Amino acid sequence: MARAMLEYTKTILNKVSFDANLFCKEVQKAVERLLPYELEELKVFIQSLIQQNPELNQCLVYLKP
Repeated sequence: MARAMLEYTKTILNKVSFDANLFCKEVQKAVERLLPYELEELKVFIQSLIQQNPELNQCLVYLKP
């Protein structure tokens, strides 16, 4: 189940990556819902999205410990 939530979160983040504000809101939701080891995997995924869309960089603030 938890793995499914991570995959679902990645799908949503991919779909909203065109809008930095929406993306940040979804990142905040993910931080509340995912387990710590899943957040590490999510960080890697978000880094790859940031390479394609640099304006999403502002959302990394929510992933800091």
